[in-house]
Amino acid sequence: MTELIGYLVTGLGIGAGFALVGSGLVVTYRVTRVVDFAQGGFAVLAAMLTASLLSAGLPHGAAETLGVVAGAGAGLLVGVAAIGRPGTAPGASLIVTLGLGLLAYAVEILIWGDQPRSFPGLGGAVEIAGARVPTHYLLIVAVTGPVFAALAVFFARTDLGKALSACASNPYAARVVGIDVRRMGLLSFALGGALGGLAGVLTTPVQQVTFDSDVALIVNGFAAAVLGGLTRPGAALAGGLLLGVAQTVVAGYGGGAYRLEVALVVLLTVMIAQGVRTPPAQEATA
Repeated sequence: MTELIGYLVTGLGIGAGFALVGSGLVVTYRVTRVVDFAQGGFAVLAAMLTASLLSAGLPHGAAETLGVVAGAGAGLLVGVAAIGRPGTAPGASLIVTLGLGLLAYAVEILIWGDQPRSFPGLGGAVEIAGARVPTHYLLIVAVTGPVFAALAVFFARTDLGKALSACASNPYAARVVGIDVRRMGLLSFALGGALGGLAGVLTTPVQQVTFDSDVALIVNGFAAAVLGGLTRPGAALAGGLLLGVAQTVVAGYGGGAYRLEVALVVLLTVMIAQGVRTPPAQEATA
């Protein structure tokens, strides 16, 4: 029982990172209807930059903040390439994000090489029901909760957040009332990049990062986002936590080699279930 509790708490920490990546996908998709497959790369970029800045002697807070800012900047650049040209179809924009994600591999190898990188996080461990859990996992959860609360307040209470929501609900009506839909789309890419960067900064002290770590991040993040239909950040949080716990329990009792398979099974199950429900809804609409 003690072992299981340790797996559960650790899984919540890992799942919170998945949820942040997934929420970045949700924010971008809601506004632009584009699935940003470069999302995992923002986490890798932020993590590697943070590791380099810490090695250069920069304090933790400053290095990690710059890492998140770099993620936001990369997200904005991807947005400019993907939707900067008016009339670009969402399918074409998706391919652009995928291509840029692959291009990032070459850039990251050129700058940082192909060896795993990490940096120290919050040290120590706490005892929960007899299980000793590294404190940094609790830090990830403690940061992720307020971030999602802030997202909810941002979209519900601020003018900028309401403008983003308006673009998500009805782009045509948003244009009619004077909202620049393309600018809102670029903002959503930057916000998604920041959320991905935050995921990378938070999780790298407990999971080493390499240039191709974005594959696992995007698969898990996408699976978490799909649980909410790619439109609800709160559902992405629940999905990410569920995935993190499931993967940690499977790794603890069955072997770490099956972690990615867990995410793929969840992703396929949800997509098949949603596909089964779609025809009746369409028929009713018709």
